[in-house]
Amino acid sequence: MVRPTARVKDRTVTDQPFDIVVAGGGYVGIAAAVAIKSAAPHMKIRVVDAAPPDVWRKDQRASAIAAGASRMLTQMGLWREILPQAQPITDMIVTDSRTSDPVRPIFLTFDGEVAPGEPFAHMVPNPALVGALRNRAAELDIEIRQGVTVEGFAADGPVTTITLGDGSTLSARLLVAADGVRSRLRDMAGIKTVHWSYGQSGIVTTVRHERPHNGRAEEHFLPAGPFAILPLPGDRSSLVWTERTEDAERLIKEDDLMFEAELERRFGHKLGALELDGDRRAFPLGLTLAREFVRPRIALAGDAAHGIHPIAGQGLNLGFRDVAALAETIVEADRLGLDIGALSVLERYQMWRRFDTFQMGVTCDVLNRLFSNDIMPMRAMRDFGLGVVDRMPSLKSFFIRQASGLPGRQGPRLLRGEAI
Repeated sequence: MVRPTARVKDRTVTDQPFDIVVAGGGYVGIAAAVAIKSAAPHMKIRVVDAAPPDVWRKDQRASAIAAGASRMLTQMGLWREILPQAQPITDMIVTDSRTSDPVRPIFLTFDGEVAPGEPFAHMVPNPALVGALRNRAAELDIEIRQGVTVEGFAADGPVTTITLGDGSTLSARLLVAADGVRSRLRDMAGIKTVHWSYGQSGIVTTVRHERPHNGRAEEHFLPAGPFAILPLPGDRSSLVWTERTEDAERLIKEDDLMFEAELERRFGHKLGALELDGDRRAFPLGLTLAREFVRPRIALAGDAAHGIHPIAGQGLNLGFRDVAALAETIVEADRLGLDIGALSVLERYQMWRRFDTFQMGVTCDVLNRLFSNDIMPMRAMRDFGLGVVDRMPSLKSFFIRQASGLPGRQGPRLLRGEAI
């Protein structure tokens, strides 16, 4: 029995029982609802989102959608709507230098295809992704309640009773917590995390430049952290700029002229004149890994289960891997007549996802610590390693395959583009 820290009020359940209630209306929460409903149309699913209506339309960020995730979105009937607004990444380069260096030697290059005509990733504006998910949810009659928080839940017997911020209650066989890296539901369920801060913040913004990027992504390893240039449709790029937190806070407060001057020092002049094309925001960076992904009647997904450094651009794709594994676990259990909220069923999802999440979290942690410094012996070692990888096509192919998120035979079917 789960004993949440927030009590459930003693009141009558106001809605008919649901099969699944999803807490969180971001891309992971809605994708989970859509993936399950697409394969099991008889299931009754409700999404509850604490954010105000239409706030997602104001999100100016973009995300890297790996090939495995795009195959999943194709299978779910979404990719055709998203693709016109997506920018394929045709190749990628990696450099390692100081900010003041006049020349940044390229140590590693990657071809952008995992198969002929299939890029290993696309850059997609977040509103385009979430908008397509919401349109598909509406087609499947999945209701999304906006501006409502989950204040508590109690799992007892075959259902969990969920108390909402407006005083109403829902009952469901399963509660999916997709409420972000600071998940309240995770805490209510008593699930502990491993967490530490990097003392870094990621500055996210968009720039317009004079010359075309030709689909090239760039990762510049600088002493304060990685500086990623990610292509967007048109002569525009999304930036994920890692700085020490105190420096990031200072840069965010600078006027546009000073900010653009600091930006040009890192971006360079290869794409001509730069111009900010949106707001700039900074997000604290750290590592958060849930010790458990499931408890009776509750499953964590997305950032509620794991928050990692953006150095490899895998945060969103880890969330979509959760979606694929959770949907397959639930749908197959339902077809067998099993209780979809039982711990014995949910443990399959946990076994499927926990090692992959831990492995990716540790990999990003090691890469960030290895490259976010200016220690000469370490710089020489990592540059030698990058050069070795660049001369080994089979190893480069392995890394591209990993970055693409394509699973092996034992991986979730949605990530292979197959129906559940």
